[in-house]
Amino acid sequence: MHGHTEDGRRGAAPLEIERKYLIAWPDVAALERNPDCERVDIVQTYLRTDDPRDTLRVRRWESGGKCVYIKTYKRKLTALTRIEREEEIAEADYEALRARPDPDCRPIVKRRYRVKENGFCYEIDVFPEWTDRAILEIELTGEDQPVLLPDWVSVIREVTDDPRYTNRALARRNRPWPD
Repeated sequence: MHGHTEDGRRGAAPLEIERKYLIAWPDVAALERNPDCERVDIVQTYLRTDDPRDTLRVRRWESGGKCVYIKTYKRKLTALTRIEREEEIAEADYEALRARPDPDCRPIVKRRYRVKENGFCYEIDVFPEWTDRAILEIELTGEDQPVLLPDWVSVIREVTDDPRYTNRALARRNRPWPD
């Protein structure tokens, strides 16, 4: 859940502000050994929406032998900022929603490594479709916040505003994964 709001008022829309990087395949063994790293297995299914700016998905989030089910609505405001509303849902609700996916999208399966360092939480997503690269996301408090990348990450390029690297784009059927 995200604490940022569009204008700071109570009840204003919560915002997700993040930068995204395509990185070389991380040292997964080192991540697994890192006591400041949480490993999460995620399956996310996209649901149909009427507005192309909107994204609706459900996620199964498994960490430490426990599963949580989350429904998320997002609306793009800028390349870095989205309105985001998340709510934990019951497994039965997750299964019912998952049974009605967007027919243009396949479920995304990924392993996420969440590392807290340098005052940031770095989220590294590794996908079974890739063996040489991964995605690193960093949530920010504002679009102008400076980003400090850890020295153990090898950045290929920033993809924050590259629409090919949104999870929804990666989920599109009949669309190859970008290089």
